[in-house]
Amino acid sequence: MSAELEALLSELRACRICRDSPRYGPALPHEPRPVIQASTQARLCIVGQAPGIRVHNTGRPFNDPSGVRLRGWLGIGEDLFYDGAKVAIVPMGFCFPGFDAKGGDLPPRRECADAWRRRLFELMPNIELMLLIGHHAQKWHLRSRALAGGMTGTVARWRTILGDEAHPRMLVLPHPSWRNSGWLKRNAWFEQDLLPVLRAEVTRLLG
Repeated sequence: MSAELEALLSELRACRICRDSPRYGPALPHEPRPVIQASTQARLCIVGQAPGIRVHNTGRPFNDPSGVRLRGWLGIGEDLFYDGAKVAIVPMGFCFPGFDAKGGDLPPRRECADAWRRRLFELMPNIELMLLIGHHAQKWHLRSRALAGGMTGTVARWRTILGDEAHPRMLVLPHPSWRNSGWLKRNAWFEQDLLPVLRAEVTRLLG
């Protein structure tokens, strides 16, 4: 870990922009608790949406049923998943955004990407593969390529996106929420075709 990245992470974890100086909509209604796992050595980066309430309470990324499913997709256990020297976890929003009127999680706060993403990735030069989980991560990192057909259309184009000459390379995934169980049943190609490639890439990068 470089001293520069350590300083940036300390600054990020003290961030209160969305509560004290919100730029997009109402202020965050609770105390922020930014959650991130990052290292200059990491070769794999998981780009999620934003922490849920359980992650907010524990401060540990993907410490919930979605994380269980995601680790199953990757084919790794908690020991590797939470090894920050190997796996970076950099969500689109670093704090739990609160609940919407129906009790679901609100979208990631947009302030996070504006304030932190460029600075973070400049200090993580060894990232070779980014796993873009869900629409918000895909839209921000892929720009116009993520618009056609929504999340399903984007994930269906995973081979083309992975084969692009962009660096780091990018692999698109649906969110591992159990709410997407129906989507997984309707799109059997995800487990049959994409997951073997994902696990091969993870094995190559993590050893």
